[in-house]
Amino acid sequence: MTTKTQLLGRYGEDQAANFLEAKGYKILDRNARTAAGEIDIVASDGGTLVFVEVKTRSTNFSGHPLQAITPRKVSTIRKVAAGWCAAHKVSNTQVRFDAVSVVISAGRLSFEHLLQVC
Repeated sequence: MTTKTQLLGRYGEDQAANFLEAKGYKILDRNARTAAGEIDIVASDGGTLVFVEVKTRSTNFSGHPLQAITPRKVSTIRKVAAGWCAAHKVSNTQVRFDAVSVVISAGRLSFEHLLQVC
């Protein structure tokens, strides 16, 4: 069963992927899973491989979406990136870790894109 929160998250990830593509990123993978966990988007930005965590909110009740990226989540992102690179035989490539917040309010979307969050 898909929950309302899962649907909101999926919608936010779709919108974040569109947002990144509009900025010239090429989406390589979505919801990439490894033994260490999952990362929302893997993309390329020029010659840089970018692992993107997306956080979506419809209210600020729980704070800003990017506040949900804790040190533990950062550690997981790094491990997932290493596993993804190993599985796809990627080496000697510049890697970056970004975050995108998607806030949906009154039917409008707003994005915040942080480059190099960890």
